[in-house]
Amino acid sequence: MAAARIVIVSPALADANNGNWQTARRWQLLLRPLDARIVRQWPDAQASDADQLMLALHALRSADSIRAWAERTSLRAAAPNLVVVLTGTDLYGDIGQGSAAMQSLHRAARLVVLQARGLDALPVELQTKTRVILQSSTARKTLTKTAQRVRAVMVGHLRAVKDPQTLWAAARLLAADDGLRVDHIGQALEPALGDQARATQAVAPHFRWLGGQPHEAVRRRIQRAHVLVHSSRIEGGAHVIMEALRSGTSVLASRIDGNVGMLGEDYAGYFEAGDAAALAALLQRFARGLRRAAGTPQDPDAQWVALLTRQCAERAALFAPQAERAALLALVRELLPPSICAGQNQASAPPQNRH
Repeated sequence: MAAARIVIVSPALADANNGNWQTARRWQLLLRPLDARIVRQWPDAQASDADQLMLALHALRSADSIRAWAERTSLRAAAPNLVVVLTGTDLYGDIGQGSAAMQSLHRAARLVVLQARGLDALPVELQTKTRVILQSSTARKTLTKTAQRVRAVMVGHLRAVKDPQTLWAAARLLAADDGLRVDHIGQALEPALGDQARATQAVAPHFRWLGGQPHEAVRRRIQRAHVLVHSSRIEGGAHVIMEALRSGTSVLASRIDGNVGMLGEDYAGYFEAGDAAALAALLQRFARGLRRAAGTPQDPDAQWVALLTRQCAERAALFAPQAERAALLALVRELLPPSICAGQNQASAPPQNRH
């Protein structure tokens, strides 16, 4: 194989434990045997002529690296061998403000969005060079869960765009006899939100804020939960949704483009963004449906829970590592010479996590 390196630019590294880092690390593994390295900023101390392809996550936060790559490789508007991967804040905020984010999009040879509705957020003239690559997660065994106490979990650092306030307001509306326990995992990146989480915990004994957790611990909690809540207002393609689907855990999600692009137009588990009463009602309905499923499977709530379970199982295969790897390698083949890509098909299967 010809000597070449792929540079993955990520504004967040392992210490952040967020979606950008998870994507960067997973792509590094999926691209084997090609040599891919992850950097926060390019050029760096290891930069050389061997760097032949850049995959830059986040059009705005990686704008300096994108500009440097374009200036090195091309005098044209679009630099060859440059891919920009758009996040939620890119798609649904930054690019609409005439900022450096839009310049990044025009400099790229290819753009990547992480869910099907991402294309709709782009100007028409940029859609032809855009590829949809669904992210992936390893599968975990679907656990048998008692319906006596229904566990809901939300995963997301405490930031305004994730809208944790909707979960907290919903938790305050739940009664003790609803039989629900709600856990929230995530660091308080905005200190005032940490104060609000603690205040909710003080008045809602069935709610717990667990703070930040290692990724493996997060995956186990998602696997054990009956339902994942995702209340985000802006989302490019949430890791936690696919991790829930790949663990046999149902999802209740805000009806925003980033979630609809992953779960599908007809998914039955949406609530309107910011509507805490609707979320609380869905959580209560979910708990009732689980309890009634065994004795009265024709009950409307039981049938609704069964529908959610079926829809999640049907979507889960879309987020398999093999599917993401095939789409990623197809993109690489578009931009790198065949001599460099030779041997990719003989690469080992994507690594699997423990179930």
